[in-house]
Amino acid sequence: MRRTSFKGVIIFLGLTLCYVLGEADLGLDTRKPKILDGKNVPNNPTRHAVKSIQSEDGDIIDCIDIYKQPSLDHPSLKNHIIQLAPSYNPNMEEIQTSEQPLRSVTSQVWQKSGSCPKGTIPVVRRRTHNDDELLTNSRKKSPLTLHQRNHSKAILLTEGYNYAGVKADIKVWNPHVESDDEYSTSRISLRSGPWYDFESVEAGWAVNPGVYGDRQTRLFAYWTVDASKKTGCFDLTCPGFVQTSHEIALGAAIYPISVFRGLPYQITLFIFKDPNTNNLWVQYGERTNIGYWPPKLFTTLTYGAECAEWGGDVYSSKLEQVPHTETQMGNGHFPDYIDGNSGYMKRMRILDISLNLKFPEWVGTYADEYWCYQSQYVSDYVVDPEFYFGGPGRNEMCP
Repeated sequence: MRRTSFKGVIIFLGLTLCYVLGEADLGLDTRKPKILDGKNVPNNPTRHAVKSIQSEDGDIIDCIDIYKQPSLDHPSLKNHIIQLAPSYNPNMEEIQTSEQPLRSVTSQVWQKSGSCPKGTIPVVRRRTHNDDELLTNSRKKSPLTLHQRNHSKAILLTEGYNYAGVKADIKVWNPHVESDDEYSTSRISLRSGPWYDFESVEAGWAVNPGVYGDRQTRLFAYWTVDASKKTGCFDLTCPGFVQTSHEIALGAAIYPISVFRGLPYQITLFIFKDPNTNNLWVQYGERTNIGYWPPKLFTTLTYGAECAEWGGDVYSSKLEQVPHTETQMGNGHFPDYIDGNSGYMKRMRILDISLNLKFPEWVGTYADEYWCYQSQYVSDYVVDPEFYFGGPGRNEMCP
């Protein structure tokens, strides 16, 4: 039986490695975790481009030979044989309900200007070719570490089992981000290990000017194997994620975007483990398998995740301070389950170790700064449980 969540921190002392309080006791400084060593930054991938596309939003998309993509420069992926498609489609196990949510069509802006041929992958050309600048910005923007400084989260989580996948419909917004060194994101995540040294993969949308050079809402994927201290990166900015799709570009702008009291636009994302290869796949829109993280990148996560998460994250050095940042989460509104005019996740699923795609047996909510960003779980009087989250940041209750 599903159990309704409650506000606050969810802790199972001695029973879980997902979240443990006590950052001050360990004396760890997690404010600027490293993303990757500069000497491991791949050479400019545009040298392998067979075609380039000028997008109307200013991006340049290079179509790179799939077998010459930058991810294969990772030392653990030497002689790696690319898996072109998952060996199993977990969506075949989806439980059908009598009421399905509205799925407004979303795509990427660059697709209006052209397409990449099969046998290539679309790579967004970085707006800066300064690797040191990219690394500096990324170190400030490592995603979700519970109790990590400079992060404020409003999430729904489940733990206590072995998870092979996480899925959701994510409403797409374009929140205000106050400063270039801040970001706002909505994402799903799989994670294993203690908060100070965890392994994690996640995917969603983000407004992240420090990484992408603008304030457009962009699709992203991220991974780390040590709580972002020395490893991990966004998209294809360092070796690791192996892309297989010639249709979807990580780091590219999403179109269209939901507007307040307007049509709801959402993306469906699914991270799942291939039972035969242990590759961790990212699927977009229930039909496009973007690519995967090979198991050689991880240790514990290869065998399954200890927790799955859904929700939002804001990064800023002005969190828990006065004045607080005005960077928004979701669309800047507190959870609105009546009209849906806030950040939300619907059709939330986990893939258990037996490859059953289902809603988790237990969930709990968590919010770092309740008066700035909130979370709300709704399970009564709905066909499928829903999760609403977001907030404006600075307001009368969060000065």
